[in-house]
Amino acid sequence: MKGNSIKLFVLLLCIATILSACQLGGGDQAPQPVATIKPVAVIQDTPTVPAAGGKYFQEDFNGDLGSWSQLIVNGSKALKSGGNPVQAPSAFGKMTVGVTDGFLLFDLESPGQWIYTLYDPETYDDVKMDVSAENRGTNDNNVSLICRYDPTEGWYEFNIANSGLYNIYYALVRTDKTVIYTRLADGGFNKIKTGKDTNEYSITCQGKTLSLSINTFLVKEYDDNQYVLKKGKIGLSVSSFNQLPAKVGFDWMKVSQP
Repeated sequence: MKGNSIKLFVLLLCIATILSACQLGGGDQAPQPVATIKPVAVIQDTPTVPAAGGKYFQEDFNGDLGSWSQLIVNGSKALKSGGNPVQAPSAFGKMTVGVTDGFLLFDLESPGQWIYTLYDPETYDDVKMDVSAENRGTNDNNVSLICRYDPTEGWYEFNIANSGLYNIYYALVRTDKTVIYTRLADGGFNKIKTGKDTNEYSITCQGKTLSLSINTFLVKEYDDNQYVLKKGKIGLSVSSFNQLPAKVGFDWMKVSQP
């Protein structure tokens, strides 16, 4: 009985081995595909414009203002009596403009201080400017973006008030230093973040068309057929009025082709 049991055991073992080989070998089964892991491309968050120093650039305000000059306008008489603002030969009242902790900071503590910073190395015909501006003071101020500034021909100025209004001006300093602002367009926009908040402003000066966008929304396009400035410098400005201080910090500025 023992011999017969051993033979039966060996026979069953052989049958089990053959069946297992068939399952693993696959017989007529199609081979299963092997999963492969494809490498994921890493997309670098590259800026749309190169670093500061060329015609088109991004400025993060981590250095000095050696490439910038100032134009100072005294608008205090205009606020009091309706007189004309005048170009001031130097700073007046209490004001500070400079780079602080990665921001171009305007801290204006006297009324009627309309301060322009102009980028000197380049002149532009068609240009696009984007900025991020943080209001740190009262709600009574203007943030302005400038294009096609020329000391003899004038400039285009896009003003955005922290109260929610905007306007576009043609401005000119006359030979007697009086500054004349001619309004081209104005309006209000409810997407302007009022109070102590941050807004992104964008202007485009392309041919005769002047465009203003606020927080990615196109707000106004205006075709200037009267003054038709062709080229000049770009710049930023902050203006104080009667409620003080006017305090605005620019985190970054991008200059690009439209």
